[in-house]
Amino acid sequence: MAKQPHLLVEPGDLADVVLVPGDPGRVDRIAGHCSDVETVAHNREYKLVNATYDGTPVSVCSTGIGSPSAAIAVEELAAVGVETVIRVGTTGALQSGIAIGDMVVPTAAAKNEGTTERYEAAEYPAVPSHDVLSALVDAAADDAGTVHVGPIVTDDAYYAETETYVEDWEAAGLLSVEMEAASVFTVARRTGLRSGAICTVDGNLVEGTQKGETDDEELPEAARNNVERAIRIALEAARDLD
Repeated sequence: MAKQPHLLVEPGDLADVVLVPGDPGRVDRIAGHCSDVETVAHNREYKLVNATYDGTPVSVCSTGIGSPSAAIAVEELAAVGVETVIRVGTTGALQSGIAIGDMVVPTAAAKNEGTTERYEAAEYPAVPSHDVLSALVDAAADDAGTVHVGPIVTDDAYYAETETYVEDWEAAGLLSVEMEAASVFTVARRTGLRSGAICTVDGNLVEGTQKGETDDEELPEAARNNVERAIRIALEAARDLD
């Protein structure tokens, strides 16, 4: 099999379990918790490394922003024999009382994006695999911070999230909004991969805080600090799933 056109990898290049952050810079942050780090490829928004966490081989692959590029990543990871993908990202809270820096482990993602409709009807659920979800919840239970478990929404129009949308998502009881989980869950299910996600809250839309508004950096300080917590939880889950 030739190398995949975007990830530039082939069968045997990666570990069975792959963490998939959006930001290529977060690949290095995840790798910083590991040993035996080796860069495998870097093309466009996709940066891939292999590493070892607590004796377990893991790989990390960034997906860039949004569902289209995340779907490409999962498709090509499946094509080279990867078995499990875990999204490690950020998310905007939709319920009062969810604080910046809290964790969200989604049990499902509403499909408010345009990618998954090319794969299947909207009525088909975008859900993580039960064993990956359970591993993330179990790993989070050992963490001292606050972790919320429940449904979220994936939206692909960041600057078109109007008050009407936010109010409707809030009324539906959705915990938060982000841009990739629905496509990760959907494409993983359709290609035979296990999937899950853990995201750090970087703002609260119903309380009027958004990333970039409280600090010169993209993420507020509490979110930047607690991204490390999400990384540790994801790596613990990856180790237990191997």
